[in-house]
Amino acid sequence: MTSPAPSKALAPADKEAHKPSNFLRQIIEKDLAEGTYASRRWGGSPGDAAHHAAGQPDAAKVRLRFPPEPNGYLHIGHAKSICLNFGLARDYGGVCHLRFDDTNPEKEDTEYVSSIMDAVKWLGFGWENNGPSGNECNLYQASDYFDFMYRAAEYLIKAGHAYVDEQTAEQMRLSRGDFGHPGTDSPFRSRTPEQNLARFREMRDGRHEDGSMVLRAKIDMASPNINLRDPAIYRIRRATHHNTGDKWCIYPMYTFAHPIEDALEQITHSICTLEFEDQRPFYDWLLDRLCEGGLVATPHPHQYEFARLNLTYVLTSKRKLAQLVYDHKVKGWDDPRMPTIVGLRRRGYTPEALQLFAERIGVTKSDSWIDYSTLEGCLRETLDTSAPRAMAVLDPIKLVLTNWDEVMGAGKLDDCSAPIHPHQPELGKRSFKIGKEVWIERTDYEETPPKGFFRLFPGNKVRLKYGHVIECSGAIKDEAGNVTSVLATLIPDTKSGTPGSDSVKVKGVITWVGVNDAVQAEVRLYERLFVEAHPEAGGKDFIENLNPNSLKVLQAVVEPSLAAARADDKFQFERHGYFAADRVDHAAGKPVFNLAVGLKDSWGK
Repeated sequence: MTSPAPSKALAPADKEAHKPSNFLRQIIEKDLAEGTYASRRWGGSPGDAAHHAAGQPDAAKVRLRFPPEPNGYLHIGHAKSICLNFGLARDYGGVCHLRFDDTNPEKEDTEYVSSIMDAVKWLGFGWENNGPSGNECNLYQASDYFDFMYRAAEYLIKAGHAYVDEQTAEQMRLSRGDFGHPGTDSPFRSRTPEQNLARFREMRDGRHEDGSMVLRAKIDMASPNINLRDPAIYRIRRATHHNTGDKWCIYPMYTFAHPIEDALEQITHSICTLEFEDQRPFYDWLLDRLCEGGLVATPHPHQYEFARLNLTYVLTSKRKLAQLVYDHKVKGWDDPRMPTIVGLRRRGYTPEALQLFAERIGVTKSDSWIDYSTLEGCLRETLDTSAPRAMAVLDPIKLVLTNWDEVMGAGKLDDCSAPIHPHQPELGKRSFKIGKEVWIERTDYEETPPKGFFRLFPGNKVRLKYGHVIECSGAIKDEAGNVTSVLATLIPDTKSGTPGSDSVKVKGVITWVGVNDAVQAEVRLYERLFVEAHPEAGGKDFIENLNPNSLKVLQAVVEPSLAAARADDKFQFERHGYFAADRVDHAAGKPVFNLAVGLKDSWGK
């Protein structure tokens, strides 16, 4: 069976015809029109002002970055950011850097680094040779800039813009004030640059205990923006870093490191989520000071904020997702119920679906909620055109055609076929056999049918899809009254595709799998992980809102074409939905299929 082609990021030509407008695109287009960054130079790699001054005019019209912290697996919100940043760089003749913001040694791990790189590539993007010059590998990590960050800190001290504070964390918290009251100066704020420099070097040399002192920027303790009230920029932290080892016992704070990283990489548009909006004044203050000292190139980067993704029935807090994993509420980071990229991928989501989702929900500056059905709709839309079809019976009960031997011949198996894809005849057909016994869905039989039921009940005729018309004659039950098999008779000369096959009109068509060539398969049906659209609304404990029916495992039968399915192949099980062969557990002779999404949105209906 032919598998869908591998994913690729949408090409610029494809995007140009229907490029969606948003405020970020408008900012970039305005900067390009005005030549805001036209004078930039690029030294071929990240570096300080002198490094870039010695380089060539930057062939990349814009430089963006995706800067995840390698402290967990990426989720659907990160997928939106990946598509946004790499997509904007692609569309405007620029490059996007993948940068690991690894400034917190206690939470980071190389496992997460590998998973992030895999996620970006799987989504259809890359950092190698992705720019106009065609010879760049834009894969960076913040820890490679620690030497420069230390140099920048010393410059700020010498210029009178930073000082070492030895107050306790509680004392600093109290002296910071609040939104209605200004902060008060630290008693250590008036130290001379020479005194601060000596103290900071003692911090670097490990002569003081963790938490005993910090380096703070000297800005304005009365600022209405609390983030400008002398924020901490370095702290003592004895921890082994996955990249730099034990070289450092002091580490920069994220708010200090992030703008420096952007500047060294000559980023033009630093795109963040709205929670960083209040930090933008410090971002600009710091880079303005470093430009004054000639440490970083001008014009320096600018930060822009957009609303983060809020998706119903989903949590995107790394801490809470980790709790689900470590408390064994799910079966790992790649559990198909998880909103992680590895979980979505294992569930059966495609890169095209996530790219379409990111484009469809757009980019705004105001928070709003996206209904989960929007994400599912994008998956249906992409799989409908690519997924081969197959028949599966998820809750099988045997149907016996009591007159088969008389009509077709004892032991005879009749060949049936169906298109691999109804709209792609070039893919060919799939073949299967019908005989005296077939499997049907248990719900396809009702002894006393409700109104509007057109499937099997005594005296009713239905068509076995791609096969014959049959007439139900009843059922066999066990001692408890449970139906163990359904009985029907075959109506001759009604096989699909043969002359006269439509001579008998029926209202019902049911799917089936022949007993003789059926393939046994494990099928995992997934529902949403939470029972409420907003699992934490009103202070609720999200654990209490877990859906107890989020996973149901069935022993099903599927048509023989699926015996050749490979891990991660996608299919439409006719009548049921779209399924993916599990990336981990599926194997030849032991097929496992995950429900990716139903044929229509039936949640809560």
